[in-house]
Amino acid sequence: MNTDNIYAPRLMRVIEVTPETPDIQTCRLRFEDEAVAESFSFATGQFGLYSCFGEGESTFCIASSPTREGYIECTFREVGRVTAGLARKNPGDFIGFRGPYGNSFPVEAMRGADVHIVGGGIGLAPLRSLICYLLDNRADYGELNIVYGARSVDDLVYKTELEEWADRDDLSLTLTVDPGGETPDWRGSVGFVPPVMDELKLSRDNGWLVTCGPPIMIRFVFESLRRSGWDPEWVVTTLENRMKCGLGKCGRCNVGDSYVCVDGPVYTMAQLDELPNDL
Repeated sequence: MNTDNIYAPRLMRVIEVTPETPDIQTCRLRFEDEAVAESFSFATGQFGLYSCFGEGESTFCIASSPTREGYIECTFREVGRVTAGLARKNPGDFIGFRGPYGNSFPVEAMRGADVHIVGGGIGLAPLRSLICYLLDNRADYGELNIVYGARSVDDLVYKTELEEWADRDDLSLTLTVDPGGETPDWRGSVGFVPPVMDELKLSRDNGWLVTCGPPIMIRFVFESLRRSGWDPEWVVTTLENRMKCGLGKCGRCNVGDSYVCVDGPVYTMAQLDELPNDL
């Protein structure tokens, strides 16, 4: 494969497929070329373009952590032609991959501080990469609080890992589902993510907050944090839903004068306050 072509994908083999919800799944992938596998590296928060040959390519974050070597993972919802093609892949099948692209979560700046993570729905995918990174370097960070919600119990992703995180004594996990989305045996909270987050009164002293989820959720999380007096430089999100070609060439990722594929996908609330309010 001609690696001088910036649009040429590298071949990856599907080694594991995990259904998350009726329409969301996670694929574990490994580079077919061993030399590529050995030289590949990425930072938590970066993304890639995953291609289903004959169908096209779609953009998702890398949902695994760079501390977990030998593979990468992507989590996606089946919503169109490309994702439908990817959803048909089984272990042993091949897909294409371009990346990694974009910037990353400020894990070095976070060292020694508390980290609060607030996610909704499939927005937990990029946050999962960060969570696993923090857990694999647990001694370098302060308190770790995770608030995660979805429309219903069935819509929660990474259910096995949620159970594992709930059993740990070095983090606090709060789960919630929208009103009406609970089941008779549900033991978590019932309510939308922003007000559930408010109830926890997460400390802004020496604390970072990282959030990702539906745009409406992020907006209300931001509004709540502003009311609480959070420093916007210490609030971070990822705009992976705005990523397109990965290279800033097609121009469809621009928000004002910022190109998400190049300048993002990770932005602080302070940076977003300087951009047009069309997120």
